[in-house]
Amino acid sequence: MSDKDILERYRDERTRCTVYTRVMGYHRPVETFNAGKQGEFHDRVHFVEPGCPCECGEQYQA
Repeated sequence: MSDKDILERYRDERTRCTVYTRVMGYHRPVETFNAGKQGEFHDRVHFVEPGCPCECGEQYQA
């Protein structure tokens, strides 16, 4: 089953979630950012520090 099929199948059960990010020491919802700042947020690249013991690091290597 593709991602599109899954999204369509469970459309009624989905809810919108608020994504927060830390800006200047404060946690702020991304939806309140202006268009330029939202684009900048979505362009961010996740990375893992070499030697990180975290198992999830394999997903986010840049």
